[in-house]
Amino acid sequence: MQRIVLLLFILGTSLLAACTTMVPREKLPYPITDASFGDPVKVVTIPLPVIATSPNEGAILGGLTAFLLHNARDEVNTLIAPQVNYNANFGTTFSLYGAFFPLPNRNWEFNLSTSTKVNEDYEVRLRDKTFLDGKLETNAFIYNFTDGSARFFGFQSDSRKEDETNYADKEYGFTLGVGYDIIDHLQLVVGERFRQVSIRRGAVSKLPSIRDRFTDSQVPGINGFTAHAQKLSLIYNTLDSRDMPTRGLYAKAAIEGSAEFLGSDASYRHYEAELKGYFPLKEARYITVARVAYNQTLGSDVPFLERSILGGESTLRGYGRNRFIDSSYFLCNLEERIRLFRWSVFDVNTDWEVAPFIDLGAVMESLDKTRSKNFEFNPGIGFRAVVRPNIVGRVDIGVGNDGPAVFVGLGYPF
Repeated sequence: MQRIVLLLFILGTSLLAACTTMVPREKLPYPITDASFGDPVKVVTIPLPVIATSPNEGAILGGLTAFLLHNARDEVNTLIAPQVNYNANFGTTFSLYGAFFPLPNRNWEFNLSTSTKVNEDYEVRLRDKTFLDGKLETNAFIYNFTDGSARFFGFQSDSRKEDETNYADKEYGFTLGVGYDIIDHLQLVVGERFRQVSIRRGAVSKLPSIRDRFTDSQVPGINGFTAHAQKLSLIYNTLDSRDMPTRGLYAKAAIEGSAEFLGSDASYRHYEAELKGYFPLKEARYITVARVAYNQTLGSDVPFLERSILGGESTLRGYGRNRFIDSSYFLCNLEERIRLFRWSVFDVNTDWEVAPFIDLGAVMESLDKTRSKNFEFNPGIGFRAVVRPNIVGRVDIGVGNDGPAVFVGLGYPF
């Protein structure tokens, strides 16, 4: 708890060091600004320390500077954040993150990152729901990354900490989706996904490499694989906001198929079901958020990273990414988002939230073979800084059987 207090103190002190400047718009060309900005442009500059840790990556220390550009309505429409940090496994990492919100129904973001050892990340994500009077939504995600911190423990819920291995997950690919609003709140989505994966030696020298402990007969995909899949989803959505909902329901059912004759290394199917609810009290000062999700993978020789996976900042927050892998999973998340206070620093209104949570989930061969002993119970607490309508910074601390896990990032976990 003393570390958490220290972190919040450092964060608060950094915000007090922020400054606001007015920059002529001609010096901030498109896409940094667009027609929605006034002239001059208000730019709020906030230096922040980077003090993070996660089960897979370990401790990260460094600093970033966030540049928040306000449009003519005094909303944050552009975020640019260069960052430099150090990690014992990856050395020094240089990165540049950008998020752009030119319209309420159009946004895009990018991340460019490279380390002096193993890690790199280049990705672009776009969303546009302005076509056909807002009835047609397009999404695209293009990426190329290498994660030298990846872990594999074995399959099933009883995989052991003693069997932990490390590898470098090197991938490139894309995900595309086109959705059409059939009626109010109901959307049909057609998706296409391509994924090329290479498995290399990781950056964590204290752990054995994945191929030192497992073989390709035990773990399909351990020597790399290609996945090319097509997806059909039906989504019911009454949320009042896409990025920061305070009320409403979200339900999704999806089926995805991967076929060898279309370029995949194996043929298999994914089935997904998810239900989320947001229930506010006292003018949304308290928001109860609940999620239930089920995922099933059917097929033979399914690559291990294409199966049903739990662990990480958006599922079981008491464990690192990809901690549990099997043919299916069942997941429940419950958290209470509590707004402690609203603080305005240099005319940037920020909601400071605390969010106690419980994550409950299990992987299994199939739902009918679920046993109570398979489930992992992860209590925890989150701290969030929210700049509406589109930016969330968060720290989530979960506790699992392997010990505590801390995740630092952007956006709500679900």
